[in-house]
Amino acid sequence: MAPVVAANLNPSRRGSVGRPLPGIDAKVVDADSGEGPLVGTEGLLLVSGPNRMLGYLGEPERTRDAFRGDWYVTADMAAIDSEGFIFITDRLSRFSKIAGEMVPHMKIEEEIQAILGEPHACVVTSMPDDVKGERLVAFYTDSDLTPQDLWDRLSATALPKLWVPKREDLRRIDAVPTLGTGKIDLRAVRQLALKPKSGGQGPPE
Repeated sequence: MAPVVAANLNPSRRGSVGRPLPGIDAKVVDADSGEGPLVGTEGLLLVSGPNRMLGYLGEPERTRDAFRGDWYVTADMAAIDSEGFIFITDRLSRFSKIAGEMVPHMKIEEEIQAILGEPHACVVTSMPDDVKGERLVAFYTDSDLTPQDLWDRLSATALPKLWVPKREDLRRIDAVPTLGTGKIDLRAVRQLALKPKSGGQGPPE
């Protein structure tokens, strides 16, 4: 979508990216079923308009995955209120489908970070699970906090039980992997999750 989809003009709405510009349509649908549009409910953001790309050059399969009819799949999770303001909440890649439920990594990270405090850091990812489809793995940098203690404190929060990683999937590491831009290297984090815990990442539990 070039060069812009929405703008927060007058009137504006704090926390939103604004409303779609003239000629551009946006809607939120259920990430799994595609049902919608949803109003005031988080889901997958789709956009359409004359500024939508035609596709990826020479990559028909990637192009097919990028569209649902005339709608471009942004891979952003968002909510659109009754007045059309768009609120981006996360990336679809930062959700895990566990036992049929979409679980947001960011919400879990916020709870862990509140427990850790500064200057410690954390990141949540997932790995395949034969029973529930995926399971959560959380990495954190506080060497003084045991996985058991972290699990106990997470279990006492308002997080649904399904959102709390298992004790054995709370892993201490020296530092969260980052890219040259300073952002978290999510691919490297997922690779860490797939390695055995004895693979040299932090002290063995």
